[in-house]
Order: sequence, then C-alpha cells, then structure tokens
Amino acid sequence: MSIIMGTAGHIDHGKTSLVKALSGIDCDRLKDEKKRGITIELGFAYLDLLSGERLGIIDVPGHEKFVKNMVAGAAGIDFVLLTVAADEGIMPQTREHVEICSLLGIQEGLVAITKTDMVDPDLLELAVEEVQEFTAGTFLEAADIFPVSAHSGEGIPELLKAIDAKAAGLRSTHESDLFRLPVDRAFSMRGYGTVITGTLVSGEIKTGETVQIYPGERKSKVRGLQVHSQSVETALTGQRTAMNLSGLEVGDLERGMCLARPGSLFPWQVWDVELTSLPTAPRALKHRKEIHLHHGSKEILARVYLLDRDQLEPGETCPAQIRFSLPMVGCYGDRFVIRSYSPLRTVAGGVLLNPIGRKIKRFSEKVQLVNGLKTEDLTEIIHSQLELAGIQGLDIARLQVVTGRSVKKILKALQELGSAQKTFIFDREEQRYINGSLVQELTLSLLEHIRNYHRNNPMKAGIAKGMLYSGWGKKIPPKLIHFLLEKSLKNSELASENDLLRLPEHTISMAKDQTELKEELWKTYDQAGLEPPNLKDVLKSLKTDKKQTLPVLELLINEGKIIRLNDNLYFSSRAIKRVQELVLDHFAEKSDLSPTDFKELSGLSRKYSIPLLEYLDKQKITMRVGDVRKLRQR
Repeated sequence: MSIIMGTAGHIDHGKTSLVKALSGIDCDRLKDEKKRGITIELGFAYLDLLSGERLGIIDVPGHEKFVKNMVAGAAGIDFVLLTVAADEGIMPQTREHVEICSLLGIQEGLVAITKTDMVDPDLLELAVEEVQEFTAGTFLEAADIFPVSAHSGEGIPELLKAIDAKAAGLRSTHESDLFRLPVDRAFSMRGYGTVITGTLVSGEIKTGETVQIYPGERKSKVRGLQVHSQSVETALTGQRTAMNLSGLEVGDLERGMCLARPGSLFPWQVWDVELTSLPTAPRALKHRKEIHLHHGSKEILARVYLLDRDQLEPGETCPAQIRFSLPMVGCYGDRFVIRSYSPLRTVAGGVLLNPIGRKIKRFSEKVQLVNGLKTEDLTEIIHSQLELAGIQGLDIARLQVVTGRSVKKILKALQELGSAQKTFIFDREEQRYINGSLVQELTLSLLEHIRNYHRNNPMKAGIAKGMLYSGWGKKIPPKLIHFLLEKSLKNSELASENDLLRLPEHTISMAKDQTELKEELWKTYDQAGLEPPNLKDVLKSLKTDKKQTLPVLELLINEGKIIRLNDNLYFSSRAIKRVQELVLDHFAEKSDLSPTDFKELSGLSRKYSIPLLEYLDKQKITMRVGDVRKLRQR
C-alpha cells in the first residue's frame, strides 16, 4: 500500500511551487503552464520519507475552469495538503476544493499558508486566524497549520516532518483486491509506444498480464510498469503508476477510462447511490435534474433520480439513482462529485452503493434496500444486493463490484449466509448465488402453479418438466428452475414419476362417466389385439368425441395399458408385448428381419406392420440396416 498526498487550493496560491520545494520536482510539464505560471493539467511528484517509504504527490489545478481535472486527481488521494496564500486568504476555489475533498471521503490533511515572505507578521497572523475559522466544522478542523515560503524555504523542514508523520499514521482503507486503474493521462513515448498513467485505486497488476479497457471490450498486454519513475514488476494499491500497453494507439484511450482484468467490471447505465447535497449549495437539487458527474478520472452527463423525495435540500442526504446515457463502471464504496449543469458549481456528491443497479420505483420497498446497503456488515450488503439482483442472481465477479471486498471475505460471508439458508448457489459452474427469500418465494409460486395444473387436469398424473420451463419459468434462468425442482424434490414438496412432476398428495380423480369410458376404451383395444381400429372408428363406436376421450386415453397411456404409435393408432400393451416376443423368437434363429418376415410372423398388413417396426426401432429393440432389421443388443 502506497500513500498519496494531493494538493488543494485556489489558483496562484503556490501549490506547484510548494511541491517543488518539498520534492525538487516541477509538476508543470506543459509550455502554457510554465509560460502562464498556472497549473492546467494534473502534475505528479514523489517524496522519499524518513521511514524509507516513497510518498506520491498529485498536484491539482486551482483554476475554476479546471476543477474537473482537480476531481480526477483528488479521487485517488489519501490526505490533502491545502494551500492558502498569506496575501489573499480564503478564495472561491479554496472552498470548492475542500468541499470536493470532503465529498470524496478524504478525512485527513494539513494546511500550508504559503507566500509568507510577501506579508508582514500581522497579516500572517490574520491569515492563520482566517484559516482556523474556515476549517472549523470541516475534516481539516484539527489539521496543523504551517506558514511556509517556497521562495525562501522558511517552514519547509517543519512541513516535511509533518507530512512524514501523517503518512506514517495512515493505514489502508482499501478492502477490495480487484485491480482498477482509472486513466488520467494517455500519451506516446518514442521506443515504448502507448503509455497511460493513473492512481491504482485497488488490487495489484504485474507486467505481462492482460488488461481490458472499460467501458468497451479492447484488451491489451502490460509491457512495462513504472512507479515514481522506477521500473517495477508489480504495481500495488495506492501507487502512482505508468503502464506501457501493447497493441493500442493513444487515440484508443482517454481520461476517464478504467483498466481492469477482463470480465471483472460491468459497464452499466444505472447506479444506486447515497447522495448528499452540500450545505453551501445555492438551491435544492430536484428530481430528474441533469448534472455533471465526476467519478475517478471520468466526467459524464447524467440525471439524478431521487427515490424518497422530490428535491434534496442543502445539507440533506437521501437514496437516489444516477442514470447515464452511456455505460459506466464503478465499485461499491466509490465516491463521486456532482456539479450543476449550469452554472458549473460543485453542489453534491456521495457514495456508490450498487454499480449494476436496476430501475427502482420511487417510494417503493426496494428504496429501503438501497438505504440498507450503507453498512459495514458484509453479510447484510450481500443479502440486500442479491435481493436487488432478483432472479438473475450474482456471481463472484459481480459480488466483488457490488460489495467492494476481497474474494476471501465474500466467500466467508456467503458461507455464513448459506448456513442460515439466506443465500443459495443455484449455478455451481458459474458460481451464481441467489437471495434465500427469493428462493422461498419462487418455490411457493412453483408449487401453486403445479397445484393449479392438478386442479385443471385432474386425470393427469403430473406435469412434464418441459411445460414448466416453457410456461411458468419462461423468464427464469433454466439452471435456477433446475435448482428449485431438485430442492423441492429433496424436501418432499414434489414427487417425480415417469418423468412427470406432481404434488405428493395428488391422485388422479375421475367422474363416473369417465371411469366407464376408461373401461370401454381399454376393452376395445385389448380385444382388438394386433389389429386395433383407428381412433376415429373407436370414437364412433363408443359414441363419444376427442375432447372427452383424449384425456382418458392419456391416462391409460400413463398407466402403461395403452401404447400410442401415432396420433391415430393405439395398441394395448399386451398386444405390443406379443409383437416383441414374436420378434425375439425370430432373432433366436436368424440374424435379419425383413418387412416380409415380419408380415409372415404377425400376419399383419402394411398398415400395422410398418408402424410397429418403427416403434421397435424407437424402443431400441431393433435397428434398421438397409432394408432389414437387426437385433440391437447384438
């Protein structure tokens, strides 16, 4: 874990000069920056601490027009060094930078009052008092204040010691092992090709690994890595990283894209968030308001959908959804900043709770699920995320992005939930999990569907699995249906017989006239032997119709008393058994059976013999070889 310090403060308050005085590195790399004396783009430096660790420094621009660049840099920092010029004091971008840092969850920092060589002691004292008054109530309220001069070097040693102590006292807050690197620069270097830079916000990456550029499907291999201008084999969480990528042009990359391993992030257009409006916001944030959203190094237009109110007043917090016109990638716990569409001003920010959200009806029960995601309890987060995911469930890769935790911790939490039957794995191949209460709900729905089927089809022994997949479960993943059926059979909530599913208590029920018809049908086919009448003649002789007869005939088939050869030709099971015996006796003496042989054996015409021979083939008793049949077991 590497520590990153970021600068913050108004334009021309000496951020870049102070970084140079501290580290010896000039962060202004553009001609315009050097000419105009202001920082336009992000600058990067490093500082070797007394502990031997190397501190990364991000120098951000202070001009109002470049606040988006400031956000791109601030997204990866661990503590901030706020600069306030002694001769100007607190200015508009001083306030906005502190607000942005607060919204991004930064909780540690130091304050440097710069340009002390340009003011007398009385004015410096006033500047210190103004800073103390300004930082009261902010995350910098207890921050130490250091008067310094980058020009004379006054106060620099004391500030360096404070930076060293601050960095040494910080511990990693990153719980995810998912590699992510938001791109803040992309350029080409002679002899190397395409290079990107960014702050590695979680996980680690090694040379030779394959990465994917999100959003999108472009992949590349890591040819080389540098951390603070030194080549390394592995880059770790929190390190400022330069990455040499193969097979990509600079035009393929832009600020705001994110590098991660293939298949580990999921571009999406709906985020569930906890949204907080700044107390200093000029007006309430209204439902469906179009805004500029800053996340990592990305700036994008989006709309805010407030889930439990019509407008968010300054200083208030609420559950909301951010909806994008283009897919975005993120991870649980990510911070973001919202600036108003016009005029451009920081007005709100918040925490990403679900980066693969689904549209939620406002004021519904699911709003409480979104609210409940803001917890430290991983089992509660997983349980709620699975409920929001619905019947599709979540696999381990998706659980990583919706919890922001390591795979090891996720698996442990899933084991706890599974033991309490609050979570089930329904697809072991893809390791896909589903919420336990949803399993219970779907099981009740399945059993009720089968109960209704029994009620509407009292003479049927059960329902075919295929009918469940194509009917009741047509919108449910097939592997989930299979899981529900297996679970219900294991728990004796369902019974299976002859490839049919039924409730354990179900028995076939028939009216008196249906019972009589069943007996008549059986007698007709049994007495007919090997030359049964076609169905049309049976219906005529029994003075009935298809609608009444087919269900009863189906029951005889399910009981194994009648065998159906085609829609019009039925045999009694005893007649079929007689045919099988004749054929087996024939094969006891001969190796072939021709259609003529079969006619002689059975005494049947072509009308019956051909369908019977085809039936024997289907039953795998015989097999056709040219114009003759052979016994399959031979």
